[in-house]
Amino acid sequence: MQNVSLIGIDLGKHSFHVHAQDKHGHALLRKKFSRSQLTTFLSSCSASTVVMESCAGAHYMARHISALGHQVKLISPQFVQPFVKTNKNDFIDAEAICEAASRPSMRFVTPRTEEQQAMSAIHRVRESLVRERVKITNQMHAFLLEFGISLPRGIAVIRRLEALLEEHALPPYLARLLVRLRQHYIWLSEQIDEVEQELKNHLSDDESAQRLLTIPGVGMITASLLSTKLGDGKNFASSRDFAASTGLVPRQYSTGGKNTLMGISKRGDKKLRRLLVQCARVFMQRIEHHPGRLADWVKEQLTRHCSNVVACGLANKLARIAWAITAHRTEYSH
Repeated sequence: MQNVSLIGIDLGKHSFHVHAQDKHGHALLRKKFSRSQLTTFLSSCSASTVVMESCAGAHYMARHISALGHQVKLISPQFVQPFVKTNKNDFIDAEAICEAASRPSMRFVTPRTEEQQAMSAIHRVRESLVRERVKITNQMHAFLLEFGISLPRGIAVIRRLEALLEEHALPPYLARLLVRLRQHYIWLSEQIDEVEQELKNHLSDDESAQRLLTIPGVGMITASLLSTKLGDGKNFASSRDFAASTGLVPRQYSTGGKNTLMGISKRGDKKLRRLLVQCARVFMQRIEHHPGRLADWVKEQLTRHCSNVVACGLANKLARIAWAITAHRTEYSH
């Protein structure tokens, strides 16, 4: 297969459907491979461009295929769908991937490193544990409210459970259930502490994350996630591109020569966007302790706009500052 210039692969768990074409766009091969057969096939091909959808397993395959001497590109699935010409099957999807990749204006996803994938997994696990812990406290509040016991929001139900069981005559099976839920809450808290310790250990060895911690309002979790998403910062051409990828820019709906800007686009990673907005709110709450041009800008904006709008604008600025610090290897200065 010496004439192949572009190879589209539709990924699966155990099977891979390949569509190969030459530089003129003529199809040369359509074949189904197993994982080992795909490696053998790509090893026999001359250096070419291999394109896949950015989905589960794509980043590992990108690193594996790059080691075989090919140039690998990943495309977001939403950009491939418009190029599906007829009914859906795996070979048609592989052909659509080639068609999308041949467009000169197509945007590609940068493959992640093993470390970036591992850190992303830690963040997802921590988020799921925190969500489960909140669910436990909500369940306990609801069970007690059924028996006329109302407590303040938060972990008061965990701290005061023993006193509540002594004070109120609850059914024995419900009391045992509440005790088990409390034990499960304590176990979840221990797991979250261990995961956060893993993040701290990683931050101590990550120079980029240490520089990101100098940004006012940015803490350990946000710095770690920003470092994972940004990498070396070269994935984005400018700070505006990174801010747009987080969904912190206005959504545009313009027609008839009239420009209309709406609310934020909410594209990209919603967790990163939420953390940046939370960092912005922390900065606004403690603005008196943050002198400098950024604080002066926030004070001026608060006199003209509501706090929610200013928080989104400040989150946008924090994202752009994070990109500049990562790309230029500098620290934040007031």
